[in-house]
Amino acid sequence: MKQLKLGLPKGSLQQATFDMMQRAGFSVSVGSRSYYPDIDDPELEAMLIRAQEVPRYVDHGVLDAGITGRDWVVESRARVREVEELVYAKQGLRPVRWVLAVPAGSRVKSVKDLAGKRIATELVNATKAYLKRAGVKAEVEFSWGATEAKAPALADAIVELTETGGSLAANNLRIVEVVMESSTVLIANERAWKNSWKRTKIENLALLLRGALAACSKVGLKMNVPRKKLSSVLEVLPAMKMPTVSSLAGEDWCAVETIMDEVTVRDIIPRLKRAGARAIVEYPLNKVIS
Repeated sequence: MKQLKLGLPKGSLQQATFDMMQRAGFSVSVGSRSYYPDIDDPELEAMLIRAQEVPRYVDHGVLDAGITGRDWVVESRARVREVEELVYAKQGLRPVRWVLAVPAGSRVKSVKDLAGKRIATELVNATKAYLKRAGVKAEVEFSWGATEAKAPALADAIVELTETGGSLAANNLRIVEVVMESSTVLIANERAWKNSWKRTKIENLALLLRGALAACSKVGLKMNVPRKKLSSVLEVLPAMKMPTVSSLAGEDWCAVETIMDEVTVRDIIPRLKRAGARAIVEYPLNKVIS
């Protein structure tokens, strides 16, 4: 049987990735001490490894494809094909940021003020490239963890990953500049991409994940509407394109169905009710394929 070797990120992205795979139609489970998740697709052979390592193993062909962060692709300088950007992270549907941060009381106002200073980070190569672009010479040392605790005792500044900035503030650190933004990405080995079966499998996975991601912020809405009130109801609906309208058994009524942003539903449902809609049903979506 043909199989695609897929790397899934262990650590902070793991649960969000498993949830996204579930929405895409794949049931993924793994034991607490296992590195080989079970997927209900015999054509996928998955391995759970750190996101930092996924690009390297995909580059070397140990894995055909993998899900990781664009930051780790840049950091590892891996020669891989980016197939799909998937904007989700541990805490939400947004990119993450690697930021230059200093103790709250530091006199550092910009990266220029760090000339000759020491910076601790896990993102060494990308940080060095950032400093080079800024024309700043500083010492960049690899941090094995607990980076937020290293300034000011062990480093003058840090470059650290953040989604909200809350953890940095809790550690009395102030963001100076953004070094880079990163999103989750689906990547592929170049040789695997040239294999027609593997490429189709990877493209199918990308399509389903893209659809699952699009559905995260959307809901479906359906309702019954008297024909004489249809125009008033349609004026309320901000459909992705046009809502689906179909006739009901009674000639005086029709069914209307649409998809919309979840955040707008709470405001729109009362307006739909006042416009004449009845039997309004809101339902979740797993995938939206455009």
